[in-house]
Amino acid sequence: MAVPFPDPASETDPAARLLAEHSPGDNAPELSVSQLSAAIKRAVEDGFSRVRVRGELSGTKRAASGHFYAALKDDNALIDMVMWKGQAARLAFRPEDGIEVIATGKLTTYPGRSKYQLVVDTLEVAGEGALMLLFEKLKARLGAEGLFDAARKQDVPRLPSVIGVVTSPTGAVIRDILHRLADRFPMQVIVWPVLVQGDGAAAQVAHAIRGFDALAADGPVPRPDLVIVARGGGSIEDLWAFNEEVVVRALADCRIPTISAVGHETDTTLADYAADRRAPTPTAAAEMAVPVRAELQELLATWNGRMIGAANRQQGLWGERLTALARHLPRREALYAPQRQRLDDSADRLDRSQRQRLAVISERLATRGAALRPSLLARRWDRDRARLEGLGRLLDSLNPRVLLSRGYAMVRDAGGAIVTSAARAQRAGHLRLQFSDGDVSVQPAGDGPPPPRSTRKLAPEPLKRGQGELF
Repeated sequence: MAVPFPDPASETDPAARLLAEHSPGDNAPELSVSQLSAAIKRAVEDGFSRVRVRGELSGTKRAASGHFYAALKDDNALIDMVMWKGQAARLAFRPEDGIEVIATGKLTTYPGRSKYQLVVDTLEVAGEGALMLLFEKLKARLGAEGLFDAARKQDVPRLPSVIGVVTSPTGAVIRDILHRLADRFPMQVIVWPVLVQGDGAAAQVAHAIRGFDALAADGPVPRPDLVIVARGGGSIEDLWAFNEEVVVRALADCRIPTISAVGHETDTTLADYAADRRAPTPTAAAEMAVPVRAELQELLATWNGRMIGAANRQQGLWGERLTALARHLPRREALYAPQRQRLDDSADRLDRSQRQRLAVISERLATRGAALRPSLLARRWDRDRARLEGLGRLLDSLNPRVLLSRGYAMVRDAGGAIVTSAARAQRAGHLRLQFSDGDVSVQPAGDGPPPPRSTRKLAPEPLKRGQGELF
């Protein structure tokens, strides 16, 4: 297919030019894309440096950097918005899709995408209707997680020893609570002061609840047995800190039983759903926390009287039963009579047995005593003494010491053994002759001169019974 050549007449058409040419009378300067974008940015920012825009949030997203991105829309238009992390961190609520808000900031452009956007400084919910919508959305989302389930609720102690109160340290709320506690049942109260409205209030309330829960049971600060979260009445905006997710989660996680006492009886916050008990007013919370001491004392007295009465009635009933049972028991005399008769029979048998045994022993004693008459003993004594004297005389006659005094001598060898024969004396060599008044050393004839005579006087040796030899 042939391509037609351009019409020469078209060379006069500016739109058909290939190269840009400066036309006479054209005073529009050439701008770069960046220059044009910067000019548009200045124009937009100068014309819309401070605007308030009302619209519905759509496409809400919080980036990892902390910046918050969303779009504001109505029925016919949409504009992007951004909120830097410094301002986003100070938001009093959690932005969600479908919430109508009023955004305050400045309009600017984003050259990288040829679009304009709203840089928001403050973001507020547009009226109570929008707040209620946000309330219902948050309630539904947290309720779906089970934070409001009845199974999570703890029983409030009947008589706590320490009560923790999370509220403003000034104002009528804390005074009402302390006054009511003092009237009903005085006890230890620990106040954790917090902001209850405005920026940072929700964070402080949540921190106080978790702080009480983190106290050790044996620490320097007593751990409360009950925590009351309280605030006076106000508008939904004033009470919004107690609708914040951080407060709801702190109440749901608290291991200490909690009472929510926020606003008046008609006011309702998400804290009321998350707490273990809800009180219509702070004063009512104090009444829930402790009983009236006087009433408790009266109740204890009533119980004590009932207990004593029941014990007395039971004792009387047992006494009647015991008496009735005792009438069916046999008489004491009837129970003891057989035993007494048996005892009398045993005593008689024992007496007879003892008398018989005593008679036998007496007879044996008389028989043996007859053998021990004095005349028989004297004769036996004389006989034994005569025999002993005879044995003494025999012993004296056999005593070698007595024989030595009659001129006899006892011959011993050098070792002290007695020599009883001449042959043994010849073999012994040196001999020792013992006389009654001493001993003499001798030597058998033919063996040399006799040894010198000993002049030592021998002491008589004691007589040994059973001596087998005379010398």
